Amino acid sequence: MAYPTVSAPYGFQPINRVDGMPYAGATRQINISGSYNTAIYAGDLVKVVTGGTLEKFTGTTSGSPVGVFMGVQYVNALGQVVQAQYYPGTSVTSAVAYVVDDPMAAFKVAVTDSSSVMSSAARAAIGSNMSVIQGTGSATTGDSGQSVLAGSEATTDTLPIRVIDVVPATATGTDTFVELVVKINLHQYNNTTGV
Repeated sequence: MAYPTVSAPYGFQPINRVDGMPYAGATRQINISGSYNTAIYAGDLVKVVTGGTLEKFTGTTSGSPVGVFMGVQYVNALGQVVQAQYYPGTSVTSAVAYVVDDPMAAFKVAVTDSSSVMSSAARAAIGSNMSVIQGTGSATTGDSGQSVLAGSEATTDTLPIRVIDVVPATATGTDTFVELVVKINLHQYNNTTGV
């Protein structure tokens, strides 16, 4: 059995760029509307909406995310400035998200079934597009519950995620990969349709 064991989805983790350059930790700061009351967790796909603010990407089989949420700064109900791994969605103001929005960014992500239970994909998934499973984020860890859906590999151009490699370090068999390296298939910055 491979080490380490992946026991649950954790969202999308930036690892490098599709062209092979290392990920240098670059993020863009994007405001979250004061009226937006949905929690966003580290590793969640996000999108820019009308008005130029950020929201969680809730699509599964289509859509154009702008990137991955990595953390947030906001003012809490006591007037304190808070740096946090997740956006709680209520009782905060002046929220600014940190987003990996590079259209060439590559991410590591877990493969799960439709109930967010760990599953796997074969090496043949490379080059295919896949669906997103939304999962449930954790207010304890601040981590996302998003993953990609096992068995959703297809050529369908509307699927939001493109598989570019497998992660051998956590393979559970010769051709059984519980994590994949992916990119956003139709990045919001490259989509000719605006918000």
